[in-house]
Amino acid sequence: MLKTLSIWNFALIEHIQIEFDRGLNILTGETGAGKSILLGALGMVIGRRTNTDAIRSGADFMRVEGVFSLEEQRVRDFLMENNILTEDDMLIVTRQISAGGRNIIQINNCHTTLAVLRQLGEMLVDIHGQHANQALLKPAKQLNLVDEYDAASINEQKQNYLQIYHRWQNLREKLVKSKINTQEMAQRTDMLNWQINEIQNAKLTVGEDSELDEAIKILANAEKISLLSQNAYNLLYEDGNILGSMAQLCKDTEALSQYDENMARVHQIIEDAYFQLQDGADEIRSFGENIDYSPQKLDAMQSRMEEINKLRRKYGASIEDILAYCEKAKAELDYIENYDANLAQMEQKLSTITEELKQSAATLHKMRQQNAVALAENIIRELQSLSMPDAKMQINLILSDNFTENGADEIEFLFSANLGEDLKTLQKIVSGGELSRIALAVKTITAQKDDANLMVFDEVDIGVGGKTAQMMAEKIARIALTRQVICITHLPQIAAMADAHFYIHKETKDNKTFTAIEEIDYGARLAEIARMASGTELTQASLENAEEMLNNARQKKRLLSM
Repeated sequence: MLKTLSIWNFALIEHIQIEFDRGLNILTGETGAGKSILLGALGMVIGRRTNTDAIRSGADFMRVEGVFSLEEQRVRDFLMENNILTEDDMLIVTRQISAGGRNIIQINNCHTTLAVLRQLGEMLVDIHGQHANQALLKPAKQLNLVDEYDAASINEQKQNYLQIYHRWQNLREKLVKSKINTQEMAQRTDMLNWQINEIQNAKLTVGEDSELDEAIKILANAEKISLLSQNAYNLLYEDGNILGSMAQLCKDTEALSQYDENMARVHQIIEDAYFQLQDGADEIRSFGENIDYSPQKLDAMQSRMEEINKLRRKYGASIEDILAYCEKAKAELDYIENYDANLAQMEQKLSTITEELKQSAATLHKMRQQNAVALAENIIRELQSLSMPDAKMQINLILSDNFTENGADEIEFLFSANLGEDLKTLQKIVSGGELSRIALAVKTITAQKDDANLMVFDEVDIGVGGKTAQMMAEKIARIALTRQVICITHLPQIAAMADAHFYIHKETKDNKTFTAIEEIDYGARLAEIARMASGTELTQASLENAEEMLNNARQKKRLLSM
C-alpha cells in the first residue's frame, strides 16, 4: 500500500506531499490541471523511464519519494536477495534525476539500480491506463491474458515447451551453419590437408623450442663462453690462486681454533666456502670444455628454429598451440569427409526434436483452450453487469507450425456487442467505450489473481456514461475492497465512490504556474461532483443531484462490502 507520495520539481509541481487512503483514492480536476503529472511521478518512483524534460523550469533536479507499507513476504524476500535493509514495516523508495541526467535511486536508504527498482515496482503497483486498453487489441497481450487466467496449471507446461524450443532452435541454427556448398567443401578439404601435412612433417615435440633457444644461445656465444670460463678458472687455481690461499686460510683458522671456540666456528665457515669454490671451479672448467661448437651444428639449429617460428606465425604462439590446431584441423577434415552422414544424422535429430516440440505445443494449446473458454465466459459475465447484456465473446486459438518462445498458438478475440450481430475480431468492431468496458472486465477478473497491492486506473472511463458509468464505478469500488486503488476519472459516478478524494488544480504565483493537489472534504466533494456532472456553474439542483449520488454511492459500497 502506498502511504505517501512526495514530489519535488516535477513538471508543474514545485513540492507536494500526498497521503493516500487504504481503499479507493479518486483524483479529479479540470482538463490540463496536471492529473497525468501525478501518474508520471508515481511511474518514476517504480522505475519507469523518465525524461529530464520533466524537470520543472529553473530547477536542477526532480525528486520523487514513495512510502509504502511493507505487507507482502515476497517483497521482503526480494529486498533481502538484493541486500536492502527491511528493519520495520515501511518501504521508502527515493529517486532523483538531475538536469545532467544523473539518476540516484535509494530503497530504504540503500543505493540500488534502475533494474532492481523496476522489478520491485512490478510487485508494488499495477498501472492500468488507456494504453492498456489498446494493448488488449494485440495478440501477444491476448495470449498472455489467457495464460494468466490460470497460470498455476499452465506455467509448468510453458517451461517444458520452452526447454524443448531452445534445443530445437539451437539445433536448427547449427544445421544452417553446417550446410556448405560443394566448391567450398573441396577448397576447405585441400587447405586442411595441406595444413595438417605441414605440421605433421615438422615432427614437433613439446618443449623443443625452449631447448633450441638455450642451445643456440650457447653455441652462438661459444668463443666468449670459453674465454670467460678459462679466465675464471685461472683466477681460482693459477693466476690468482684463490683456492691455494683459501687452503692456507683453512689451516691457519684450524690452528687458531685450538685457542678459541669462536675460531672453530670461523674455521668451519671458511672450510665450507673453500669446498664450494672447488665445486664451482670444476663446473666452470667442465662448462667451458664441453661446448661442442661447429658452424654446421649452429646453422642446423637456427634453421630448425626458423621452421618452428614459421609454424608459430601461422598456427599458434607455442608448439602446444600448433599441435592443438592440427588436432582441430583433423576433426574438421573428418567432419567434411563424413559430411553427408553427419548432416543426415543432424537432420534426423532435428526431426525427432521437432516432433517432440509439436507434442509439447499441442499440450500447451489444449490447456490454453480450457483457459480461453473460462476467461471468455467470465468476461461476458462482467460485461453484462456493465450494461452490455447482449455481449458475446469467443477466444479462438489456432495451433500453427510457427514455433515461437511462447508456443505455436495464433489467437483472436471475437466480439459482438449487440443481439443479432456476428462475432468479429475485436480490432475491427470495438468502440472506445466498449473497449474501456472490456478492459475493466478483464482487470476485474485478473485483479483477483494480481499480487500488487496498489492498482492504478488512469482514465479508463473514456467513452463511458450513464448507467454504464454507474456499473463501472461499482466494479472499481469492488476491487478497492481488497486492495488499494488510485483512480483518475472524469465520471462523477466513480468519483462518488471515493474513500479519499483529491482535487488537482493549477495556481499562479509570481508569474509562475504550479500544480496543486489537496484532499477535499465533504463540502468540496459535493461541489466537485456537481461540477463533473453538470459541467456548468453550480446550482442548487446540481448540488442536490451530487448529494444524491454520494448517498447512493455510500449505500452501494455498504452492500458491496457485505
